[in-house]
Amino acid sequence: MKSFRTLAAFAWLAGTSAAFAADHYTIDPAHTFPRFEVSHFGFSTHRGQFNTTAGKLVLDRAAKTGNVEITVQTASIGTGDPRLESELRSDKFFNVEKFPVMTFKSKTLKFNGDVPASAEGELTLLGVTKPLTLAISQVKCGTHPLNKKDDCGAELTGSLKRSEFGMKTGVPAVGDEITLRIQVEAWKE
Repeated sequence: MKSFRTLAAFAWLAGTSAAFAADHYTIDPAHTFPRFEVSHFGFSTHRGQFNTTAGKLVLDRAAKTGNVEITVQTASIGTGDPRLESELRSDKFFNVEKFPVMTFKSKTLKFNGDVPASAEGELTLLGVTKPLTLAISQVKCGTHPLNKKDDCGAELTGSLKRSEFGMKTGVPAVGDEITLRIQVEAWKE
């Protein structure tokens, strides 16, 4: 009976320590903006961003695991040109009426030492889900000097072909290759 209680105590401790090892964060929508870059007829690189995001981040530094999930409201696209934004919201591009959100959900985080280095997951855009790996850089976790909360921040970057998601308007004159950059800040729950 004693060995059973000891075994049960070890099992409980192992489960408890695993549950508490991971830190859970909520994406700060005021400091998280997915940005994109695309060739504009070869004359320039056009940039835009999405202004409404939400999501979660889980980090277990001891086990070197975690995940990130970011949900983007596609109608929140901003380019500095209202006519272009209207065009991008139409069914020629983001079709925001039918597809109001796009998501990135990582399956795994890869670490370089104690620091996350990449997020391997899936991007869902226009109802199509494809694998996407985002490199992670500029990682910093600590107490935020203004809000005094435990925060983590990073830069996520990757690239994709928009035509693979069904967004083919203007290709190839308007580039197919999209560079994606997501500045992320998240506070610990």
